[in-house]
Amino acid sequence: RYSNGAYAQLQAHAKAAKIGLWAGEFEAPWDWRAGHADDRKQTQNHKFGLITHGQLAQSYSCQPRRYCSQISSCEEARWYLNNCSWGSKLDRDGDGIPCEGIC
Repeated sequence: RYSNGAYAQLQAHAKAAKIGLWAGEFEAPWDWRAGHADDRKQTQNHKFGLITHGQLAQSYSCQPRRYCSQISSCEEARWYLNNCSWGSKLDRDGDGIPCEGIC
């Protein structure tokens, strides 16, 4: 391994001499990706997937206060109803169903 200074000197020397600094075979990125497609699928399956309702709930916060017009799902509305001090405001008629236009 070369330190940053040694690498810079080698690069400057190669540039001045108009010679290449790198040696070896070059594999085009699209060829590499094609050859490793199965590896990428396995990696993606671990990185990306469906989230559970519990994981989604972790992203909710009682601050700032939300109104039904700002809430995108019934699950989200229920989380606010059950977890925030102002959650009962989402259930105007007190029947336990928040944001009735959504739920």
